[in-house]
Amino acid sequence: MSGRRKSRTRWVDIIICIFAAIGVVSTIAVSVRGIRALLDVKKVVTEAPQITEELLTVNEYSRPGKSLDEVHGIVVHYTANPGTSAENNRSYFEGLKDSHDTYASSHYIIDIDGEIIQCIPLTEQAYASNDRNYDTIAIECCHPDETGVFSKDTYDELVHLTAWLLGQYDLEIDDVIRHYDVSGKPCPKYFVDHPEKWEEFKSDVEKYIDTHGEKVRKHD
Repeated sequence: MSGRRKSRTRWVDIIICIFAAIGVVSTIAVSVRGIRALLDVKKVVTEAPQITEELLTVNEYSRPGKSLDEVHGIVVHYTANPGTSAENNRSYFEGLKDSHDTYASSHYIIDIDGEIIQCIPLTEQAYASNDRNYDTIAIECCHPDETGVFSKDTYDELVHLTAWLLGQYDLEIDDVIRHYDVSGKPCPKYFVDHPEKWEEFKSDVEKYIDTHGEKVRKHD
Protein backbone atom coordinates (compact mmCIF):
# COMPACT_ATOMS: atom_id res chain seq x y z
CA MET A 1 0.00 0.00 0.00
CA SER A 2 1.38 3.39 -0.97
CA GLY A 3 2.24 5.98 1.70
CA ARG A 4 -0.47 8.33 0.38
CA ARG A 5 -3.14 5.62 0.68
CA LYS A 6 -1.98 4.76 4.19
CA SER A 7 -2.19 8.45 5.12
CA ARG A 8 -5.76 8.70 3.80
CA THR A 9 -6.69 5.55 5.73
CA ARG A 10 -5.30 7.00 8.95
CA TRP A 11 -7.27 10.22 8.45
CA VAL A 12 -10.46 8.24 7.80
CA ASP A 13 -9.85 6.27 11.00
CA ILE A 14 -9.29 9.50 12.94
CA ILE A 15 -12.49 11.07 11.55
CA ILE A 16 -14.47 7.92 12.41
CA CYS A 17 -13.08 8.01 15.97
CA ILE A 18 -14.01 11.70 16.31
CA PHE A 19 -17.61 11.08 15.19
CA ALA A 20 -17.84 8.03 17.46
CA ALA A 21 -16.62 10.13 20.39
CA ILE A 22 -19.18 12.84 19.57
CA GLY A 23 -21.88 10.17 19.53
CA VAL A 24 -20.82 8.87 22.95
CA VAL A 25 -20.73 12.38 24.42
CA SER A 26 -24.17 13.14 22.98
CA THR A 27 -25.55 9.91 24.42
CA ILE A 28 -24.09 10.75 27.82
CA ALA A 29 -25.50 14.30 27.63
CA VAL A 30 -28.96 12.96 26.79
CA SER A 31 -28.71 10.48 29.67
CA VAL A 32 -27.64 13.20 32.10
CA ARG A 33 -30.53 15.41 31.00
CA GLY A 34 -32.88 12.48 31.48
CA ILE A 35 -31.58 11.80 34.97
CA ARG A 36 -31.86 15.47 35.88
CA ALA A 37 -35.42 15.53 34.59
CA LEU A 38 -36.28 12.53 36.75
CA LEU A 39 -34.63 14.09 39.81
CA ASP A 40 -36.53 17.31 39.21
CA VAL A 41 -39.88 15.55 39.72
CA LYS A 42 -41.50 15.12 43.12
CA LYS A 43 -44.85 13.98 44.46
CA VAL A 44 -47.13 16.52 46.12
CA VAL A 45 -50.57 16.28 47.69
CA THR A 46 -52.74 18.70 45.76
CA GLU A 47 -56.04 17.97 47.51
CA ALA A 48 -56.41 19.98 50.72
CA PRO A 49 -58.26 18.51 53.69
CA GLN A 50 -61.65 19.96 54.56
CA ILE A 51 -61.00 23.25 56.37
CA THR A 52 -63.47 25.58 58.08
CA GLU A 53 -62.32 29.18 57.85
CA GLU A 54 -63.08 31.20 61.00
CA LEU A 55 -60.54 33.99 60.86
CA LEU A 56 -59.77 35.94 63.99
CA THR A 57 -60.43 39.64 64.19
CA VAL A 58 -57.27 41.62 63.44
CA ASN A 59 -55.88 42.68 66.81
CA GLU A 60 -52.59 43.14 68.61
CA TYR A 61 -52.83 39.99 70.75
CA SER A 62 -53.78 37.14 68.41
CA ARG A 63 -53.91 38.31 64.80
CA PRO A 64 -51.35 41.05 64.40
CA GLY A 65 -51.74 41.25 60.62
CA LYS A 66 -48.00 40.97 60.06
CA SER A 67 -47.06 39.70 56.62
CA LEU A 68 -45.80 36.13 56.21
CA ASP A 69 -43.63 36.64 53.14
CA GLU A 70 -41.90 33.25 52.97
CA VAL A 71 -42.64 29.88 54.54
CA HIS A 72 -39.68 27.70 55.46
CA GLY A 73 -41.31 25.36 57.96
CA ILE A 74 -44.41 23.83 59.52
CA VAL A 75 -44.61 23.76 63.32
CA VAL A 76 -46.77 21.23 65.18
CA HIS A 77 -48.22 22.17 68.60
CA TYR A 78 -50.68 20.78 71.11
CA THR A 79 -53.22 22.95 72.90
CA ALA A 80 -52.27 21.86 76.47
CA ASN A 81 -56.01 22.06 77.28
CA PRO A 82 -57.17 18.42 77.56
CA GLY A 83 -60.66 17.73 76.29
CA THR A 84 -61.22 21.14 74.70
CA SER A 85 -62.39 21.51 71.11
CA ALA A 86 -60.98 23.43 68.20
CA GLU A 87 -63.85 25.89 68.58
CA ASN A 88 -63.01 26.36 72.28
CA ASN A 89 -59.42 27.19 71.46
CA ARG A 90 -60.37 29.46 68.58
CA SER A 91 -62.67 31.37 70.94
CA TYR A 92 -59.80 31.71 73.41
CA PHE A 93 -57.59 33.24 70.72
CA GLU A 94 -60.37 35.60 69.67
CA GLY A 95 -60.96 36.65 73.28
CA LEU A 96 -57.38 37.83 73.71
CA LYS A 97 -58.26 41.03 71.86
CA ASP A 98 -60.35 41.93 74.91
CA SER A 99 -58.57 40.18 77.79
CA HIS A 100 -55.01 41.11 76.76
CA ASP A 101 -53.83 38.12 78.80
CA THR A 102 -51.09 37.06 76.40
CA TYR A 103 -50.11 36.86 72.75
CA ALA A 104 -51.19 33.60 71.15
CA SER A 105 -52.78 32.10 68.04
CA SER A 106 -52.27 29.50 65.33
CA HIS A 107 -53.00 29.21 61.65
CA TYR A 108 -54.89 25.97 62.16
CA ILE A 109 -56.51 24.08 65.04
CA ILE A 110 -57.41 20.41 64.61
CA ASP A 111 -60.26 19.13 66.78
CA ILE A 112 -60.38 15.77 68.57
CA ASP A 113 -62.96 14.72 65.99
CA GLY A 114 -60.70 15.83 63.12
CA GLU A 115 -62.39 19.13 62.22
CA ILE A 116 -59.86 21.72 61.06
CA ILE A 117 -60.46 25.39 61.79
CA GLN A 118 -58.32 28.06 60.15
CA CYS A 119 -57.79 31.14 62.32
CA ILE A 120 -55.07 33.07 60.48
CA PRO A 121 -54.61 33.53 56.70
CA LEU A 122 -51.52 31.82 55.32
CA THR A 123 -50.28 35.23 54.19
CA GLU A 124 -50.06 36.42 57.81
CA GLN A 125 -48.00 35.47 60.86
CA ALA A 126 -49.50 33.69 63.86
CA TYR A 127 -48.32 34.12 67.46
CA ALA A 128 -47.34 30.50 68.02
CA SER A 129 -43.72 29.58 67.39
CA ASN A 130 -41.55 32.21 69.06
CA ASP A 131 -38.57 33.11 66.87
CA ARG A 132 -40.05 31.21 63.92
CA ASN A 133 -43.35 33.09 63.67
CA TYR A 134 -41.98 35.04 60.73
CA ASP A 135 -41.43 32.02 58.41
CA THR A 136 -43.60 29.11 59.58
CA ILE A 137 -47.17 27.80 59.50
CA ALA A 138 -48.48 26.76 62.93
CA ILE A 139 -50.83 23.84 63.57
CA GLU A 140 -52.43 23.40 67.02
CA CYS A 141 -53.84 19.96 67.86
CA CYS A 142 -56.50 19.19 70.44
CA HIS A 143 -56.07 16.11 72.65
CA PRO A 144 -58.35 14.17 74.98
CA ASP A 145 -56.14 13.85 78.09
CA GLU A 146 -53.01 14.99 79.92
CA THR A 147 -50.70 12.65 78.00
CA GLY A 148 -51.09 14.84 74.94
CA VAL A 149 -51.61 11.85 72.65
CA PHE A 150 -53.81 12.72 69.67
CA SER A 151 -56.99 10.89 68.74
CA LYS A 152 -56.91 8.91 65.50
CA ASP A 153 -59.07 11.56 63.79
CA THR A 154 -56.75 14.37 64.89
CA TYR A 155 -53.67 12.41 63.87
CA ASP A 156 -55.02 11.47 60.45
CA GLU A 157 -56.00 15.06 59.66
CA LEU A 158 -52.63 16.32 60.90
CA VAL A 159 -50.91 13.93 58.49
CA HIS A 160 -53.09 15.10 55.58
CA LEU A 161 -52.78 18.81 56.40
CA THR A 162 -49.01 18.58 56.83
CA ALA A 163 -48.58 16.63 53.60
CA TRP A 164 -50.65 19.19 51.70
CA LEU A 165 -48.74 22.16 53.16
CA LEU A 166 -45.41 20.58 52.21
CA GLY A 167 -46.57 20.54 48.61
CA GLN A 168 -47.94 24.08 48.75
CA TYR A 169 -44.61 25.49 49.86
CA ASP A 170 -42.19 23.05 48.17
CA LEU A 171 -40.84 21.94 51.55
CA GLU A 172 -39.19 18.70 52.65
CA ILE A 173 -40.13 16.45 55.56
CA ASP A 174 -37.31 17.83 57.73
CA ASP A 175 -38.97 21.24 57.47
CA VAL A 176 -41.73 19.85 59.72
CA ILE A 177 -40.75 20.54 63.32
CA ARG A 178 -42.14 20.54 66.83
CA HIS A 179 -42.60 23.71 68.89
CA TYR A 180 -40.04 22.03 71.16
CA ASP A 181 -37.45 22.24 68.38
CA VAL A 182 -37.81 26.03 68.32
CA SER A 183 -38.02 26.97 71.98
CA GLY A 184 -37.42 23.85 74.09
CA LYS A 185 -41.02 24.00 75.33
CA PRO A 186 -42.45 20.45 75.78
CA CYS A 187 -44.92 20.90 72.93
CA PRO A 188 -46.48 18.82 71.50
CA LYS A 189 -46.04 16.87 74.73
CA TYR A 190 -46.59 13.34 73.41
CA PHE A 191 -44.12 13.81 70.56
CA VAL A 192 -41.55 15.30 72.95
CA ASP A 193 -41.99 12.50 75.50
CA HIS A 194 -41.88 9.91 72.70
CA PRO A 195 -39.46 11.10 70.01
CA GLU A 196 -39.80 7.79 68.20
CA LYS A 197 -43.48 8.62 67.67
CA TRP A 198 -42.47 11.94 66.15
CA GLU A 199 -40.27 10.11 63.65
CA GLU A 200 -43.16 7.73 62.99
CA PHE A 201 -45.43 10.71 62.32
CA LYS A 202 -43.00 12.14 59.76
CA SER A 203 -42.76 8.72 58.14
CA ASP A 204 -46.57 8.60 57.93
CA VAL A 205 -46.58 12.01 56.22
CA GLU A 206 -44.10 10.73 53.64
CA LYS A 207 -46.20 7.60 53.08
CA TYR A 208 -49.30 9.75 52.62
CA ILE A 209 -47.52 11.83 49.99
CA ASP A 210 -46.27 8.72 48.23
CA THR A 211 -49.75 7.17 48.22
CA HIS A 212 -51.91 10.22 47.48
CA GLY A 213 -49.46 12.61 45.84
CA GLU A 214 -49.25 13.54 42.18
CA LYS A 215 -45.97 13.85 40.29
CA VAL A 216 -45.05 17.44 39.44
CA ARG A 217 -41.89 19.20 38.43
CA LYS A 218 -40.22 21.05 41.26
CA HIS A 219 -40.95 24.76 41.41
CA ASP A 220 -43.79 24.44 38.84
